[in-house]
Amino acid sequence: MANIASQKKRILRSERERAENRLLTSTVKTHFRRLEAAIEGGGSSTIADEERTLVSKIDKAVQKGAMHGNTGARKKSKAARMAAAAAS
Repeated sequence: MANIASQKKRILRSERERAENRLLTSTVKTHFRRLEAAIEGGGSSTIADEERTLVSKIDKAVQKGAMHGNTGARKKSKAARMAAAAAS
């Protein structure tokens, strides 16, 4: 346990930041599952909506620093490939 006041505050801040990052990355995973479900369902408009939402969530996670930029780009590319494969 920390004895220094600034270190105690830093521990609390780290916990808050970790919770926020976990929320953002978890949301991305959830929207990937929604995209997969939309692909299984087969509605092209639903697939497009889910992909757009997923890309938005990925961009937000990258912007907030919860996800590295290259990871975000890779996930967006994967989503686009999944949507394109479902369309064809």
